[in-house]
Amino acid sequence: MTAREASRDAASKHAREAQEADPGAHPRYVATYSTGHPPHVRTPLDVQSAMRWVLVAVLPCVVMGVFDTGLQANRAIASGASPTPGWRIAFLSALGLADGAEGVAAALVHGVLYLGPAVAVALAAGFAVERGMARLRGREADHGALGVIALLFALCLPPTIPLARVAFGAVMAFFVGKEVFGGLGRNFLNPPLTGLAFLYFAYPGALSGDDVWVAVDGVSGATPLAIAAQSGMEGIRASGLDWRTAFVGLVPGAMGGTSPLAALLGAVVLVRAGLAPARILAGGVLGLVLGVALLRAIGVEGPAISMPWTWHALTGGFAFGLVFLATDPVTGSITPPGRFAYGLLIGVLVVVIRVANPAHRDGVMLAILLGNVAAPLLDHVAARLWMRRWRAIDGG
Repeated sequence: MTAREASRDAASKHAREAQEADPGAHPRYVATYSTGHPPHVRTPLDVQSAMRWVLVAVLPCVVMGVFDTGLQANRAIASGASPTPGWRIAFLSALGLADGAEGVAAALVHGVLYLGPAVAVALAAGFAVERGMARLRGREADHGALGVIALLFALCLPPTIPLARVAFGAVMAFFVGKEVFGGLGRNFLNPPLTGLAFLYFAYPGALSGDDVWVAVDGVSGATPLAIAAQSGMEGIRASGLDWRTAFVGLVPGAMGGTSPLAALLGAVVLVRAGLAPARILAGGVLGLVLGVALLRAIGVEGPAISMPWTWHALTGGFAFGLVFLATDPVTGSITPPGRFAYGLLIGVLVVVIRVANPAHRDGVMLAILLGNVAAPLLDHVAARLWMRRWRAIDGG
């Protein structure tokens, strides 16, 4: 008897014993055969290790987001703006940094006072939702993705958002975006973007406008996209913004989504770890190029269409969203052709929303959520085309 036959006999014996122990067991739910010989798929990449890799990859965005948030606030204070009253300015006063102090350390300290509490509130809200839903279902709570979801959600927010609204958005992110569908791996919408969408439509003033991006009262910190929506590339040139500053991310914006450089570093880590499909990233960039070319070809007019695709990639949250949110393995496409089409769709939608609907100046949130909805259809079409191709080959 060969080793393979012995393994098959042992597996069959195990299945018979399982059937005798539980006569009500159905072969659909109880394995009647399990392989005892190679090949076996062995990988150290489980949920916990995958989440650790994501945290490592997003670290450059965290550092740049903290620095830029503090830098924009310190520059505004140094130019004569009044600091926002509250515990943050009291803490900075105790450190002697309340007067718009210059330097990297001053910017980092000021930025941490905004991103840190937002992450803490999102973690607490997510923990409460996951623990409550686990108790409701009578099972142990799974907090494997808690930190990643909370951090990505906080990085999408403007620094001036009240913490109570952060809590509301985090509850929606974890409850509607994750738990209501059965938990991790069963949701079809990206949880951080789901929470952001609830906040956007419930409190549009807290997530849009020119006065929410700099953590100082009464300061208008127009983002590059806001400038482009009003006066196109001419306005961006007149503002003195160059591509190097935009690429590094030293512009007003969300607390973690302003730096394409940091997102690019994160993309390298995720692709090397096998967590970010390169087809989605390539499709997203190509979709951006095609979106601009298509709208110009059909004669669409407007200030935003004057921006070349490179500036669409450098401004707003496109780079951050494409790298960390669109590549979510649960809510994105899973077939190779579907992944490319999924990224392509997101890139095109970003440009269409930015140009056709100035009320949604960024467009990344809506584009990725619409891509999440379309992902199963794209995979279905890709699978059907693949099957048709192989049937044609077999028939030939």
